[in-house]
Amino acid sequence: MTFGKLVDSIQLVHGEMAAQASKAVNVSLTLRNWIVGCYIAEYELNGADRAEYGKQLFSSLATALKSAEIKDIGKRQLHNFHLFYKTYPQIVQTASAQLQHLLPERIEIVQSVSAQLQVPVKTLLNRLSYSHLTELFQVEDNLKRTYYEVECIKGCWSVRELRRQIASLYYERSGLSNNKEKLAEMVKSGAEVAEPKLAIRDPYIFEFLGLKSKEVMGESDLEDGLLDKLQDFLLELGHGFCFEDRQKRILIGDTYGFIDLVFYHRILKCHVLIDLKLEKFSHENIGQLNTYVSWYKKNMMTEGDNPPIGLLLCTQKDHPLVEYALAGMDNNLFVSKYQLELPKTEQLQDFLETQIKELGTTHDQ
Repeated sequence: MTFGKLVDSIQLVHGEMAAQASKAVNVSLTLRNWIVGCYIAEYELNGADRAEYGKQLFSSLATALKSAEIKDIGKRQLHNFHLFYKTYPQIVQTASAQLQHLLPERIEIVQSVSAQLQVPVKTLLNRLSYSHLTELFQVEDNLKRTYYEVECIKGCWSVRELRRQIASLYYERSGLSNNKEKLAEMVKSGAEVAEPKLAIRDPYIFEFLGLKSKEVMGESDLEDGLLDKLQDFLLELGHGFCFEDRQKRILIGDTYGFIDLVFYHRILKCHVLIDLKLEKFSHENIGQLNTYVSWYKKNMMTEGDNPPIGLLLCTQKDHPLVEYALAGMDNNLFVSKYQLELPKTEQLQDFLETQIKELGTTHDQ
């Protein structure tokens, strides 16, 4: 045993145990969601007072669960759990063995696809996260869904890669291709691979574990430090910034987004959304922030509010760049007003340069 072997051994143990923890949490989360879907389906069939709720079942249930301090299960999630159960009834093979005491007394299972065409249940649970399965149970065709299950498992695709392949019609392209092996090799070479460890950024995971966005979303000490300093800096300006949230989670369609800092500006009477990127400026960055601004404009504006403003801070060391996102704002008077009330881009760039040097030096020591 040398020192180098000692380090390697600890690294190996850490990696394998982290992967096991990830798998255990994911399986528990997936089974919980399936069993919730099972109860909903059983209630729809046999609930004594089901007629009273009818089409409002998901909304009423979400409200009741929120009152019971289960805040991570909303109307959309309940609908997804129900669809998950309907799409993957074969999971009962595992759930009934492990968690029989948590299942309804009687379960009406209808196999949706021939057993010969199914990926084994244990493989699904151990190799795919619930986020993967959420993408898969949106695919209505059984054969197509099984195809993506197999390819996702074989390629160790990330959730984003699975979503991309479904959207790009990989199944259909494969069926039309004369050289399927070449197409598969092309897809494999460009695919984004999932890491075996717990993907703590997965909102399903950290909600299930009772963690808050702020506790898990920071990518580095430098990023956390910059956000702390930026938050204080804006509040100290005295120009009307009121802090609302950090790592604000929003749901756009079936995709979660996270906004680094959210303020309400009492003089401008609008929300100010701030996104920090420790990288060079890209059009994808400003596009993402513009999407957040548009979502806030549609969902969070109240009577008397002005349209929200997005502030993008992109930086490499000693080279910050600041961009504003206005989401198609056409009120020139308001644009002029915000330019007077908000910090100048030069002021923010100077602030970032100073903080990067200070925090970078601190964390390098």
